[in-house]
Amino acid sequence: MGASPIGKAMIAAMAAVAATTLAGAASAPLEPIEVRSRPITEFRIGRDDKAFGPLEFFGGLEMVSSAADFGALSAFRFTGGDGDFVGVADTGFWFFGRIERDADGRPTGLADFRMEQMIGPDGAGVRHKWEVDAEGLDVSDGVATVGFERDHRVAQFKLRPGKMTTAFRNLDFLVPAYELRQNRGFETVTRAPADGPLKGALVVVSEKSLDKSGNIFAAILQGPKKGVFTVRRSGDFDITDGAFLPNGDLLLLERSYTVAEGVKMRLRRIKGDAIAKGSVADGPILFEADMAYQIDNMEAMDVWRRADGALMVSLMSDDNHSILQRNLYLEFRAAR
Repeated sequence: MGASPIGKAMIAAMAAVAATTLAGAASAPLEPIEVRSRPITEFRIGRDDKAFGPLEFFGGLEMVSSAADFGALSAFRFTGGDGDFVGVADTGFWFFGRIERDADGRPTGLADFRMEQMIGPDGAGVRHKWEVDAEGLDVSDGVATVGFERDHRVAQFKLRPGKMTTAFRNLDFLVPAYELRQNRGFETVTRAPADGPLKGALVVVSEKSLDKSGNIFAAILQGPKKGVFTVRRSGDFDITDGAFLPNGDLLLLERSYTVAEGVKMRLRRIKGDAIAKGSVADGPILFEADMAYQIDNMEAMDVWRRADGALMVSLMSDDNHSILQRNLYLEFRAAR
């Protein structure tokens, strides 16, 4: 026997609600966030030094917000010459924004900052950190490739701010999964230059997943040199991000923390031809900074070119949502 008119109306109403709910779950709302910024004009506290190794400090920001989700900024990439960027937070969020600048081009603040919750395979927002501990990011041709810790994976997403959905592909990261430590997975996800030794391949480097010799696991995921390699671990520093230079060399951001000495950061340069299957890659330290400098838990880095052709290196810190830590943006210009 068919449903009554009232029953049919109730079924139709329930179907409409279900359809609306599913449609809403397919992507999370894009949340505008007000960020207050204080310009940083000195990298070494109390000193007007500008040169740090082959880099010149160009300016920075200390960023704060009353929004509960702001912070934990783990990786970012610039997506345009006007300062637009996209990033991932290790609490399971995408973030988007733009660097504002003064007449000399130095950073003065963030504009149009927004955050969007990551979506799981079920179409719902994911809040469990172990599922969305996003640490590394590459952006290329409208696709965001993200490295995740804990639930180790390298996943690809269509980059559509305000309409981000679940990953459409998980890549084979080549390193045996049992070799990856729970909270020491792929913090570096970066793409080599197309005209360099690695022919545009994606490269991943773990934070501190060590082989039997104490070197850090990494892999070339594509191209003629595809395979696993390692990066020589130096001192007590772990690798928190990386980006390729235009000539094919790999710049690594490294961090150290001890109770006695606090937090440190440094930059290390790896020659492009040293990165190959089975190799142990190493390179010189460009500079190192400790608590006498404007640093914090430095986790994110990008290398990019300004409109005038200057090569820039930008860093961000992850405050871990702690009142004892800061969200910083630091900018350096490569020596001409």
